Amino acid sequence: MTDLYLRDGILGSLATAGLGDALGAATEQWTIADIFAAHGGPLRTILDPPPDTFAGAAGNTRGQITDDASQMYYMAEDIVSAGRLDEEVWRNCLLRWAAESPHIANMGPSTRPVVEALQAGGDPYRVGLIGKSGRHLASMGATNGSAMRVAPAGLIHPGDMESACQAAASTCFPTHSTNVGIAAACAIASGCAEALTESADTYSVVQAALAGAYRGEELAQAHEHGRMVPGPSIAQRISLAVQLALEARDLETMLHRTEGLIGNSVMACESVPAAVGLFVFAQGDPWETIVGGTNLGNDTDTIAAIGGSLAGALRGFQAVPADQYALFRSANLAEHDVEAITDGLVQVAMRNLNAQGHY
Repeated sequence: MTDLYLRDGILGSLATAGLGDALGAATEQWTIADIFAAHGGPLRTILDPPPDTFAGAAGNTRGQITDDASQMYYMAEDIVSAGRLDEEVWRNCLLRWAAESPHIANMGPSTRPVVEALQAGGDPYRVGLIGKSGRHLASMGATNGSAMRVAPAGLIHPGDMESACQAAASTCFPTHSTNVGIAAACAIASGCAEALTESADTYSVVQAALAGAYRGEELAQAHEHGRMVPGPSIAQRISLAVQLALEARDLETMLHRTEGLIGNSVMACESVPAAVGLFVFAQGDPWETIVGGTNLGNDTDTIAAIGGSLAGALRGFQAVPADQYALFRSANLAEHDVEAITDGLVQVAMRNLNAQGHY
């Protein structure tokens, strides 16, 4: 596994996730029917976010990312600086992002109150407590923020699903410290780690995502701050989403069945399995995966970004449409140099491979 090979997959992942975020920004919170009616079918073109766009893309120009990819790139930058990813690196990164990023207006419902607690010097693990009890709101930490930003945790551990899950879990504390949030993050990180291997295909990526989801549940139970909350299993929902993908014969059918049986909201148990299902339906094609997420409705930018991180890692940067990437790169270069970030992550990944004797 050479550095040039890794660079193709890592850049493919980061670029496609960012493209998905930018493409999906124009349809966030819309319905499938509204999207198809407005564009005469599925939206396949990066647009300026419309006047009624959701807050996260308000004021964006065409091709610019929202908070979704912004958190992912901040995380990647800090991995490069620190040479590792653990809870300390992630917590410092989160506070840096909250202080610097122009995309904090759409901070998620699990992330915002925890960031505010950290900034005030409070205990982030007391956020969301019900009354005077020790029980938290069930939805607190069960949203998709942990999964939307987690791809770098897998990209720095090619083929090493356990290390990818350990790194991914570290990014769930203190914002998404639930069995659902951690399972979602580990599923995507594990999928990205597998996607970088030379023998990977869509089937093996799904298998890795399933294994990661189950491992994430175990890590949640083992951590002193891990919380078990009621809700659907990430792994079982992924299995259902993949089944829908294998049965669907056209995109519109896939979209409606995914929305109806899986969901497309900010909850991790909906958006993460939906992203994996759309990745399978697109047969791992980067552009078609993010087109699927963009047209699913509701949390479109997040779903497209998550699916895109898997597809880009699997097919590589060479499979990313050059014209779309050029637009994306130009719109975001002042904030994040994705190619420079990639080069740094490649170095970290190669060090990890060397440490394990795989290179």
